[in-house]
Amino acid sequence: MISKIDQTDLRLRASRSVRAGSSIGTSAAAPGRSRCRRRARMTGKEFAKKVRAWRPAGLWQHHDFVRLWTAAGISAAGTQVTLLALPLTAILVLHASAFEVAALATAATVPNLALGIAAGIWLDRVQRRPVMVAADFGRAVVLASVPVAYVFGVLSLPQLYLIALIGGSLNVLFDIASGAYLPLVVPRMQLVEANAKLQAAIVGAQAAGPSIGGALVTLLSAPMAIVVDAVSFVISGSLIASANARDQVQREPQPKMTPVRTELRQAARYLLSDPYLQPLLVGHALANLALGLLWAIVIVYAVRVLGLMPATLGVILSLGQVGGVIGAAFAHRIAERAGVGRVVVASFFLFGPATLLMATATGETAIVFVTVGWTLESLARSLYGVSATSVRQALVPDRLQGRVIGLTTTAGTGAFPIGTLLGGALAGAFGLREAMLFAAGAAVLPFIAVAASPIRTLRDTSTANS
Repeated sequence: MISKIDQTDLRLRASRSVRAGSSIGTSAAAPGRSRCRRRARMTGKEFAKKVRAWRPAGLWQHHDFVRLWTAAGISAAGTQVTLLALPLTAILVLHASAFEVAALATAATVPNLALGIAAGIWLDRVQRRPVMVAADFGRAVVLASVPVAYVFGVLSLPQLYLIALIGGSLNVLFDIASGAYLPLVVPRMQLVEANAKLQAAIVGAQAAGPSIGGALVTLLSAPMAIVVDAVSFVISGSLIASANARDQVQREPQPKMTPVRTELRQAARYLLSDPYLQPLLVGHALANLALGLLWAIVIVYAVRVLGLMPATLGVILSLGQVGGVIGAAFAHRIAERAGVGRVVVASFFLFGPATLLMATATGETAIVFVTVGWTLESLARSLYGVSATSVRQALVPDRLQGRVIGLTTTAGTGAFPIGTLLGGALAGAFGLREAMLFAAGAAVLPFIAVAASPIRTLRDTSTANS
């Protein structure tokens, strides 16, 4: 039993505890009220200045990024014209066979397999922006030779193969340099947003490019339409050359004569040991194999099997880019809500149904099936381009960017020319329809490669870095 003295003592202790609690609560709240009063006395400009101190400025206020964004959109519009006009030049002007058209696609993409690693090692040793500018101007000169040769009546398939090969080599240099340069232009926390905006510019241009290309082929002829792409590369190179940001990569101290094999081993070890980059590389390779099969024969298939005219095909390809526009517009938000890993997995899943729709089209359903299939394929490429590119750029140190992208280009994107050769061979041996069905089956493989991998659990790039 508690005595009165004990009860009094307990009440006194309780009273002290309450007063102490009130004192603690007051002392904790006081700084908060003080901060609020200071904030209230703060002018609007002072408060905005403090906010900008910890939050990076919007990318639309980033002048160098806006230049890169504009250059990407303009060159992408011109490229879409060439993607339609160059094979149509071989088909309509030089009467190339299905295998010869597939060989043209192979010549344009085989540099991915042959030059990726070497280009990546070199671009880790030099500034990337001048390489981007030189590649743009070089592509303009190469493409301009097509209409010139056509006017003088000396255009030939060997020349188209050489142009595709040189242009493809310059594409490899530009793509690796630009991928390694972007993390030096914008903060890494804004990479997903930056890639989404770049992808939006590209797919927006891709939406208009094919219809413009189809109209130009109809009005001017296929070789003359390529002039538009040459001009677009001149504009793109000029915009990139005017950027103020300088390429200053912080590289680790290395011996003056580091063996190439050592540099390559460093990048390969990093790429193959990462739980996210490794399955991404496998899925990337399989996706490019399937896309190579598709791209090698889809235009010939659409013209000769489905009976589509160039202008109609151009409109269909433009309408199909709606999927790419949607993917670029919402990729950032979807990645924030569902997780960037799930976006990668979903993009790989879409390749299969998209290719199957195009492969099963008939003369009566050609416009609908090809349009819907191309829309899904564009959506998949757009979602993948934003999510996978951002993951790689965020995970790889600046000193390894060129080499890792080069390895990805060789081992991953390098599967594209293998696919084009296989597509042309299948079309020649079994027919265009059968080759398209084989491409639809191959398009399922990338999803299988990543569906059970750790990448599906990746929420964002900060999670991957932890």
